[in-house]
Amino acid sequence: MTNSMLGKVLRLVRAKNLVIVVLTMYAMRFFIMQPLLNSKHMSLQLGELLFMLLVLSTVLITAAGYVINDYFDTRTDLINRPKTVIVGKDLSRRFAIILHWTLNIIGVLLGVVVSFAIGKPFLTLVFLFVPGLLWFYSTSYKRQFLTGNILVATLTAIVPLMPLLFELPLIYTTYWQLFALSSSIFNEIIYWVVGYGIFAFILTLFREIVKDIEDVEGDNEFGRRSLPVVLGTNMARNIGAAILMFTIIVLTYLFGAYLNYLSSGQFDYFTFVYMIVGLVIPIFILIIKLFSANTKRDYHWISNFSKIVMLIGILYSIPFRFLVV
Repeated sequence: MTNSMLGKVLRLVRAKNLVIVVLTMYAMRFFIMQPLLNSKHMSLQLGELLFMLLVLSTVLITAAGYVINDYFDTRTDLINRPKTVIVGKDLSRRFAIILHWTLNIIGVLLGVVVSFAIGKPFLTLVFLFVPGLLWFYSTSYKRQFLTGNILVATLTAIVPLMPLLFELPLIYTTYWQLFALSSSIFNEIIYWVVGYGIFAFILTLFREIVKDIEDVEGDNEFGRRSLPVVLGTNMARNIGAAILMFTIIVLTYLFGAYLNYLSSGQFDYFTFVYMIVGLVIPIFILIIKLFSANTKRDYHWISNFSKIVMLIGILYSIPFRFLVV
């Protein structure tokens, strides 16, 4: 494969997004779960090699999803974003479908290996259902009112949950006696990881709506029932703004719940400032930009900036590791 072709493949599988997937999973493992476990005199149980295979499996299945999405979106993308079209232009459709199945097969096999290696074969269902959902998303769900948006947001939320999903059964098996004494011993770990999942779900749902507004011309042309096509651009913007306001409410609630975990009288000023400067203010900027947007370029900027906000949220896990006592 030439460097030029490799570059096109990396664009097709959204290499930057895949890096964020890797970063998210390792951040959940080493910056959230590990310090919280250590604070309770426990440790991670999933081996490093198996965790690496789990991450690789998630990345490959995600990449396959991007490929099949572009495969079925070629016609609409020629209208919505002609400069970014790769399938059928830079790479043949045959190559794209072969790449999709190759990535999926390897990703599923790796997931099956990890599931059986930890003695939890039922977890293989995750690696079987997700590729199927991504296929049906590309072929039909994304054409249905809000169905595709919610599905993508849900699958994005699963990414930070994957380390917890595969670690928690092993932790319970090892430390079952502690769990028997106090069923709430894992609540703090679940609270933080699930909190990240909720944050990812909400921001991804917002971003999907913004992308639909950006692509309303092509979606309308091909009969897709996206939110702006069905309810209009103005209503879609209002719903997007409402989602962002809800995000701020959720962040406030999560911060308040976090303070309850601290000792009486403690207040985490660093987290408070980080949340205000890194998340709340940027979210208000998104709201302002959303109502002032007039062009596809404006909505594209909002979409990209929302990814930056999500990344800022993930990066909080780094200082969090050193805040855990």
